[in-house]
Amino acid sequence: MLKIGVIGLGDISKIHIPAIQANPHAELAAVCDLDESLRNTVPDVNFYTDYQAMLKRESLDCVHVCLPHYLHYPVTKVCVENGVHVFQEKPLSLNTKEGLTLAKLEDMHQTKICVCFQNRCNESFELLQEIIASGQLGKMIGIKGLVTWYRPKEYYDVKPWRGKMELAGGGVMINQALHTIDLMQLLGGEIDSIRGSIDQLLDYGIEVEDTASAHIQFKNGAKGLFFATNANAENSSVELEVSFEKGKFIIKDSVLTKINEEGKKEKLIEDSKMPGTKFYYGASHIKLINQFYTAIINNSQNYVKVKDALTSIKMIDAIRQSSEEKRIIKMEELQYANS
Repeated sequence: MLKIGVIGLGDISKIHIPAIQANPHAELAAVCDLDESLRNTVPDVNFYTDYQAMLKRESLDCVHVCLPHYLHYPVTKVCVENGVHVFQEKPLSLNTKEGLTLAKLEDMHQTKICVCFQNRCNESFELLQEIIASGQLGKMIGIKGLVTWYRPKEYYDVKPWRGKMELAGGGVMINQALHTIDLMQLLGGEIDSIRGSIDQLLDYGIEVEDTASAHIQFKNGAKGLFFATNANAENSSVELEVSFEKGKFIIKDSVLTKINEEGKKEKLIEDSKMPGTKFYYGASHIKLINQFYTAIINNSQNYVKVKDALTSIKMIDAIRQSSEEKRIIKMEELQYANS
């Protein structure tokens, strides 16, 4: 039986905790948060306000890090150095440099770090990956990823760290659109270059971007278009479209649709949903958490490692650098600049 701890009892912990409690091979032994008023939110579980005290007093096998972005690296580092496996919420890190440091940390220790890219486990995406691997539609031509959401000023006022670069690592790209960026690079493969642009369309007085766009050149010849904004009037469905020589696929409203050369649409599969949660959370947290626990028990490598999650952070840095310097950024150049 794995003994599990959770650090951070904010919104996302409400997805993690039921998944932990539903796993027959795991026991939620301890939780930690600075807010004393949350002490009784998880009954019959030891509560701490100091995560290092929790690590010292509890014999934990794995800790879920559900904290603001700027705390991901330092807290994960302490957990790993104490021999505790980590299931870390996204993003991996604030930037590429910090992500590379985490990758070295992962290599130095025998503990595992799984980054929470649960949308990789969505049924629609898993089937799309299988279809692409089959090669049945010929050469990939392009990938389009759209995230058009709404965030009011209060979103940043309630938690001011979200609007500060040094604490959040960015805005819409690293917070709302990170999963889409990750899925695009998984489908398209190795990236050659990126030309990007970031902006603030909303007068919120924050440091981070609320809108971003990018043209991505993949090494296989496919082209990518990425657009994300928090300046929409509402939270519209994320769209992921992949075009091939003999047709294309679209994931929208959690449904994978095939469109053939004649334009005929065919619904292939719909993602599972978790009632009572935000629509964009989906139901795949539990799949990824279970997968990681199995990897811990069997000492296998079937989980989202630091190196797997690093590309999405590199893409964000490339888009930001491209916007600032108004030029195409080669990915090899970015890696050199941050190493």
